[in-house]
Amino acid sequence: MKQLKPIFVIAAILIVLTFTLPSLLVLPTNKGKSNGKLAENHGGQEITFADSGTEVAVFRTETKEIEKYPLEEYVVGVVAAEMPAEFELEALKAQALAARTYIVNHLLNGNVEGLPEGANIMDTVDHQVFLNQEDMKKNWGDDYEKNLRKIRTAVKATEGEILTYNNMPITASFFSTSNGYTENADEYWKNQIPYLVSVESPWDSDSPKFTSKTEIPIKVFEEKLGVKLEDKKDIGTITSRTTGKKVATVKIGGKEFTGREIREKLDLRSTDFKWVRKDDKIVITTTGYGHGVGMSQYGANGMAKDGKTYKDIVNHYYSNISISEVNQYSEQILASK
Repeated sequence: MKQLKPIFVIAAILIVLTFTLPSLLVLPTNKGKSNGKLAENHGGQEITFADSGTEVAVFRTETKEIEKYPLEEYVVGVVAAEMPAEFELEALKAQALAARTYIVNHLLNGNVEGLPEGANIMDTVDHQVFLNQEDMKKNWGDDYEKNLRKIRTAVKATEGEILTYNNMPITASFFSTSNGYTENADEYWKNQIPYLVSVESPWDSDSPKFTSKTEIPIKVFEEKLGVKLEDKKDIGTITSRTTGKKVATVKIGGKEFTGREIREKLDLRSTDFKWVRKDDKIVITTTGYGHGVGMSQYGANGMAKDGKTYKDIVNHYYSNISISEVNQYSEQILASK
């Protein structure tokens, strides 16, 4: 075979490189674009949960069907329903911890009367509001994937954790917005609960639900309370307040009511209220939204904005509690079913 001269060899190599270099440069770039598109469509790596062995059977009040979910997937559905997805991540973590504690405590106490056979809990405010993924898609629309990922991230960060007092899951009550203070449990529900005591919650003043006004015709006001306002200037006197600076008792038309009774009979947002008579109506101003016992959700979000962690949040709103692992209660949960 005739030997090629060096100059021809070099020329041949240059020609080959001319055709191959563009391909070498393009391939990594295309790969990067594919990964970017994948991350955009699916939000990165899927967030999954370990199997705790605990299942929650939810009675869906609208469809009258029972849907079953692993514990952590149920918590995702509660956080999605109970707290705005745009809240800070640490606030969502605190909500996940409260939601998980609530259902574990509920399961340990056995089935509730009034539920269909096979159901553990309802999906309403009587227990905890719950959304499945179809509900979330309807509620969030184009924000569905983004919101769901954020909530799953919060639940994952607290996976398997519950709040306990004296080694038992607590009643992890929560509500929307305080009047600047939470309430002692015994001043709203009559039962003293050592970890549900009044604490300051100044962050709530930033809540869009902090104050509200409602007008009730005098006749309706009288009918709902079973009173008669004979004196146009006298429409009631607050006779005592709670530790949380809400109305404890009020006297109207010769009758005495608790603040809770007034709230429920008049469908008010909270037990911190005041009113004035204007023509043929009673104009009522309320401060706060909800029963006021336990964790304030807008307070939790305010704490998170201030740089507090979910552990800081739950330890502020629930006094002298511990964070424990749910697995230590698995056998008790199975035994109670």
